[in-house]
Amino acid sequence: NEGNEYFKEKDYGRAVAAYSEGLRRRSGDAELDAVLLTNRGAAHFHMGNYRSALNDAIQAKKLKPTHLKAIIRGALCHMELKNFSEALAWCEEGLQIDSKEKKLVEMRAKADKLKGTFLGIQTDFCTHCQGRAVMGIDLLCERNIKLVLEPSDEEEEVSDGLAEISLDGFHSDSATGAKVHLDADGNLNWPVLFLYPEHEQTDFTVAFHENSRFIDHLMVMFAELPPWDLEKKYLPNNLELYFEDEEKEEMYEVNPEHTLLQMLQHKRYFVKAGTPTVLVFAKRSPFSKKYFSGKKVHRL
Repeated sequence: NEGNEYFKEKDYGRAVAAYSEGLRRRSGDAELDAVLLTNRGAAHFHMGNYRSALNDAIQAKKLKPTHLKAIIRGALCHMELKNFSEALAWCEEGLQIDSKEKKLVEMRAKADKLKGTFLGIQTDFCTHCQGRAVMGIDLLCERNIKLVLEPSDEEEEVSDGLAEISLDGFHSDSATGAKVHLDADGNLNWPVLFLYPEHEQTDFTVAFHENSRFIDHLMVMFAELPPWDLEKKYLPNNLELYFEDEEKEEMYEVNPEHTLLQMLQHKRYFVKAGTPTVLVFAKRSPFSKKYFSGKKVHRL
């Protein structure tokens, strides 16, 4: 009930915390837990945490396969993540339960239309960016930002969930459904994905100004402890940030006092699918020690 009240007030962070507390009570009632998961997923969805929302929908559907609200929420998450084939499958599953459910009927039509499509973009080769580039890429080149584009559908079969990138007019549909955009002052604002490997959670910032510092965002994001941080370790000044160089299989620590642009300009940072990604760990935690074991880590 607390969660529902917070949800009505659009205080989605507190709603997530309340629903999580309800789940921690382990009622043993599968139907109640399915409702709690679905509601928490709805709160995550409104916060832009589409992957966390999808995880809750999946768990809710496992507990109650006929829970239509969970199926609708899962389908919506897949649409936001541009997983159109999966969205279509979830819609079909829901329509088996209620063939007249308006949201699913409309979503199925949209997913079917978008399934497998890929935005055709005019490309050329940019040696500075070390790969295929698009018209308008000079906005990134002048900032020394390296963008990795997926192969075009002419080169290999494109997965249904492939992000569509178009910098002609400058926008990029990221894996999270948001777009990088140029503001009136000529600065870029990026969608940024924060990953918490220890807890398999994500956070998503829709518009991270390129000249904003990471610590400023962390102070807002962790003004209150997240519901999954039972040990109360994830405090703004107790966090370490990293990015992964997948090609060399190496990790680089990011200074929280640095701006997003400073990280993007690092010689080994490559923006994939239009969305910068940062890994977040609690300082000196047993999990991070294990996670970094065997990896080459470049620390500050």
